[in-house]
Amino acid sequence: MISRKKIIVSFMGTAVLLVGLFLFAVNTGSLKVTPVELFRGLFVVYNENVATIFDLRFPRIFIAMFGGAVMAVSGVLLQAVLKNPLADPGIIGISSGASLVAVLITAFFPALYFFTPLFAFLGGMLAFFLVYSLSWKGGLSPLRIILVGVAVNAMFSGLVSAFNSGTGSNYSGVASIVNANITMKTWSDLQTLLLYGLVGLIASFFVLGQCNLLALEDKTARSLGVNVNRSRIVISVIAVLLAGIATAVIGPISFLGLIVPHIARLLVGSNHKILVPYTILLGAFTLLLADTVGRTIAAPYEISASVIMSVVGGPFFIILLRRSRQSYGQ
Repeated sequence: MISRKKIIVSFMGTAVLLVGLFLFAVNTGSLKVTPVELFRGLFVVYNENVATIFDLRFPRIFIAMFGGAVMAVSGVLLQAVLKNPLADPGIIGISSGASLVAVLITAFFPALYFFTPLFAFLGGMLAFFLVYSLSWKGGLSPLRIILVGVAVNAMFSGLVSAFNSGTGSNYSGVASIVNANITMKTWSDLQTLLLYGLVGLIASFFVLGQCNLLALEDKTARSLGVNVNRSRIVISVIAVLLAGIATAVIGPISFLGLIVPHIARLLVGSNHKILVPYTILLGAFTLLLADTVGRTIAAPYEISASVIMSVVGGPFFIILLRRSRQSYGQ
């Protein structure tokens, strides 16, 4: 049982770290301003350096923060539905399915760009349905879900890469989705992410009680009056919607939905009414940290945040896989 004091310290500590990382990210690059100059330039008097930072860095920083929050919550919901701490939108193919549809819409129907998250959601649902149906064999085995998910992910990722290579990477929007590159994102991209992402996050708060009940045995949940199948479907749809939204704007980010929920459980416990709000905070910090590290570690060149997450997430996933025989939520 996680103490109330540890939960409060975790929330406050992560919030302080996020603010500090935000200020550091704002000053990462050729232009640098002090916090006082930043405040004055934003709210008091015009400052050319602050204006440049506002137009170029702020959208990227906010997209990293909000996209990380959305993808992390998606991971929490998927793990609740599948009762599998190894579930992640990237690992089981949801992100790659959403990415494929987002790439096709961006390339061939650019006028529908604003609705790309909705189409990406449909692609994610297709991938999730394939994984769920192909994994079913008298029940759902956590390891079988992962193995089938890896295969589905490889298939969709291959199709995305084949399309990107076959077109000679002529579509900049396509390349940014394929490579999960948020370098040139604008305020309009942030607006799209916020509009759809807020809908998904708000919807997730209405199913937190059901997530807690799904952690029980199905017979126990049914005895409490819970329609288990309906709850799984509703939560799955919300999880895939969140993953599709994030993928459509920032591209597929593997392991974020795996690492963040796991660390969050260690810090604040498995009560989803506390876990999900904290996951939002920690997810924002994690992806912004990955993006900032990618901007600084090989400056003036950049490494994609998805690459940083893969390098960190791979060993993390192996460790969790070796411990997968332990019961979920412990």
